[in-house]
Amino acid sequence: MTTSRSSNAVIFTIGAIISAGLLSYGLSNSVQNFRSFDRVVEVKGLAEREVKADTAIWPLKVVRAGNTQNTIYEELDKDIQAVRAFLLVNGFDETELSVSAPNVLDKLAERWATEDVGLRYTGEQTLTVYTEKVDRVRELRQQLSELGKQGVSLSGNNYESAVEYHFNGLNAIKPSMIEESARNAREVALRFAEHSESQLGKIRSANQGQFSIYDRDSNTPHLKIVRVVSTVSYQLVD
Repeated sequence: MTTSRSSNAVIFTIGAIISAGLLSYGLSNSVQNFRSFDRVVEVKGLAEREVKADTAIWPLKVVRAGNTQNTIYEELDKDIQAVRAFLLVNGFDETELSVSAPNVLDKLAERWATEDVGLRYTGEQTLTVYTEKVDRVRELRQQLSELGKQGVSLSGNNYESAVEYHFNGLNAIKPSMIEESARNAREVALRFAEHSESQLGKIRSANQGQFSIYDRDSNTPHLKIVRVVSTVSYQLVD
């Protein structure tokens, strides 16, 4: 009986030692894996392209003032037809032109009006060019004095007459720019791993930032900068 109890005690002790060893190994291995998993470097990769605008929106506003409404409407219509003819003879199509309704203001009808308003009526109307002929727009803007010589009264408001330049070809360059930003991010991560005497492991997470398009500078709004930043997290291993 005593011998049996002693044998059981020995077996129990041996089992406890083995279990403790396995548990210790498992915990040690888990800690090492956790530390390895926790070593992460987050880097950003930039890709930029300079592109040329492929669409232009050019508003040409004519303005008139007078003492009779009929005169204002007639002069606005005459000016708009002159602007239209000028554009058509210089390479634009009817499909690229649109004309707004005329807007005529009676100054005496305003709440703040007094008898001394000068010319009673002012009117304006806009012809807008929507085109892909960006270079032609830029060239023709330098020749607007020809319309002035014809008696056309164009608005001198720089804001209202400013040309909008847009780039609509983003989808065509997106894949290559995403690839470039990811490649640049990896190069940064590789240099970091090298300096920390580690190796680059698998990607933990990746985030592609939004594309942004803006003017290269205020003097050349027809030239755009397309930019994207990708953020990538890599695991570092020994």
